[in-house]
Amino acid sequence: MPIHFGTDGWRAVISDTFTFHNLRMVSQAIADAVRADDWNAYPGAANNPDPNTMVVGFDTRFLSDRYAIEVARVLAANGFTVYLTQSDAPTPAISYTVRAMNASGGVMITASHNAPRYNGVKLKASYGGAALAEQSRRVEVYLNDNEGRARGPNLMDYDQARQAGLIQRSNPLPAYFEHLRTLIDFDAIADAPPRVVTDSMHGSGRGVIRAILQGTGCEVHEIRGEMNPGFGGVHPEPIARYLGALASAISTGMGTLGLATDGDADRIGAMDERGNFVDPHKIMALALKHLVEQRGWRGPVVRTVSTTRMVDRLAQRYGLPVYETPVGFNHIADYMLRENVLIGGEESGGISFQGHIPEGDGILMGLLLVEMVAVHRTSLYEMVEALLADVGPAHYRRTDLRLRHPVSKAVITTQLAEGAPSQIGGQRVNEVRTTDGVKYLLADDSWLLIRPSGTEPVLRVYAEGRSSEIMEAMLSYGEQVAQRIV
Repeated sequence: MPIHFGTDGWRAVISDTFTFHNLRMVSQAIADAVRADDWNAYPGAANNPDPNTMVVGFDTRFLSDRYAIEVARVLAANGFTVYLTQSDAPTPAISYTVRAMNASGGVMITASHNAPRYNGVKLKASYGGAALAEQSRRVEVYLNDNEGRARGPNLMDYDQARQAGLIQRSNPLPAYFEHLRTLIDFDAIADAPPRVVTDSMHGSGRGVIRAILQGTGCEVHEIRGEMNPGFGGVHPEPIARYLGALASAISTGMGTLGLATDGDADRIGAMDERGNFVDPHKIMALALKHLVEQRGWRGPVVRTVSTTRMVDRLAQRYGLPVYETPVGFNHIADYMLRENVLIGGEESGGISFQGHIPEGDGILMGLLLVEMVAVHRTSLYEMVEALLADVGPAHYRRTDLRLRHPVSKAVITTQLAEGAPSQIGGQRVNEVRTTDGVKYLLADDSWLLIRPSGTEPVLRVYAEGRSSEIMEAMLSYGEQVAQRIV
């Protein structure tokens, strides 16, 4: 089966396509691509990154630590000095380490929020974010060329590589923590420390928020922080359906603010003191409001096509430009590399802001929520209610339809754009956008989006309505159209 890099790297089922052999071949292609003269020849590249340094990390999935060692062995055999993490670590910590060490790139072994049977590779560029699409394509070219020439991977014995100093075990957290302390007001947190429950969902964010909040006075209880490669039988994705354990913890009085991170901690989800799930749409809007009104920060706002327009309404009030991108944080990163973006985020929970790496960071955003609750001396529930009264209402839901066979995104986009309705649920369709899939914008600022996923064999239907009735009407229309496609 051909190996392709999608929205954020390569993911496949363990022992099916994700095998040690295939991983070594991918690692060799990465080594070849990074060794090429033009690997760092792009706008936004780090300042003269070390061409001989790479960073490798891994999450808590089955065999992730062993896979990471194999990647390091291949890179070492190709002459790189590899900084391999001592234990599982969050993806944003690995990405920050790439930039802080001025490395040419990094590899993170993770399948992020996907089901336990998957594992994967996230490729990092020197600026501390996902590799550019051109860089990923270059890896695929080398991979295909090596296979065509029957060229196997270079491989070095692990102990020999360690003795030669080509593989060095490292802890990325101290430097990452030091950086986070420049972005979060820990003094403000200490003045009014909330009671926090963290839910790492058995992922590599385990223990991280609790550790950095030590000394602030916050009472932090962590759940699902044990190593469990099966993730307790659920997808490690911080969305409402998988956060029953967090809701139970809050209902039993363990805390008043719930923070959940996904399998590699680059996504955030939250829960208020009443056990209500607070989705990334609201988190991003609250963060924008806080950064502008409390810190006085300015800059463009970047969001993906599937993210709330509450952000647009706030940005219009503040006089800030808004850029809409396709789904995938790499598109947001493109803007963050070119401009001093205030905040960028997507509906899946990947959010980052000014001064940080161009990558979603669930740890950073969880800490910002703690800061917001402390500074405003109120609860997350009350902040959300005030937000919705201000720039809402915004009723959102997403439906995923499993595909039985591959579909052409271009064909779907053309069909849906040409067959656009004049109205949905009694609201006129004002605009049709084809940034990523097809998005219908309604007269009351509600919207419907239909697009194939870039990471899974599913067709996604998204809707955000200014009332629950219009949201249901849009979802019903979208599902009918999508079912015909499926």
